[in-house]
Amino acid sequence: MSIKIALVEDDEIIRDNFSEILADEGFEVDVFSNRQEAMKYFQTSLPDIAILDVGLQEERDGGFKLCSDLRRISPKLPIIFLTSRDEEIDRISGLRLGADDYITKDASIKFLMVRIEALLHRIEIITQSDIPLAKREQKNVEFGDLKLDQSLLKATWKNSPLDLSLTQFWMLCELVNNPGEVKTSDKLMHAAKICVEPNTITAHIKTIRSRFRDIDSEFDCIKTERSAGYRWLDKNLAST
Repeated sequence: MSIKIALVEDDEIIRDNFSEILADEGFEVDVFSNRQEAMKYFQTSLPDIAILDVGLQEERDGGFKLCSDLRRISPKLPIIFLTSRDEEIDRISGLRLGADDYITKDASIKFLMVRIEALLHRIEIITQSDIPLAKREQKNVEFGDLKLDQSLLKATWKNSPLDLSLTQFWMLCELVNNPGEVKTSDKLMHAAKICVEPNTITAHIKTIRSRFRDIDSEFDCIKTERSAGYRWLDKNLAST
């Protein structure tokens, strides 16, 4: 069965170009030019991967809105932003809304394919996690106020649910399962089964911190080690 990709791009030339390239790579591609027609499709059928532009026709941030709505429909669907907007604020905004990756249009098709292949590998991992709970090994982790359910792929902080994408959940697991140990961007990528740029990892970490601080404004357990990576500290150690 071929992998189905939904491509949402308002520029006809770019849309046709990427659609043809992806089809040549063996994917089944459905294309949409605006948020409304794409959303109508998503409400009745889901692809294996969604690739979204940020600006869609008259809507400067239509892709962001679409990502947010799509993430509510499917928490697990891999979402990639493919856009010409390369400002850090746009990258952070896209990842906070639940996208797994953010790629600029000047990237090579080979680069895009590597990202897609990494997300397809993650789909296999997710499929394995959909085995009924009674037949799966229970993997729950408690670290102070943090609880991780690695079977249901959910996290809570002080008994309140953390609104994390799967990418962010796996990054958090990697940090928490090795408290105090510095994790490089490469290690976090490996844990999340993705292949992204280091600044995308940085944006994900910022989003994870933001989700904690939505619950606890004094949260300070994820430390940045300049030029090295990130580490999880016990709350009692975080202020030292």
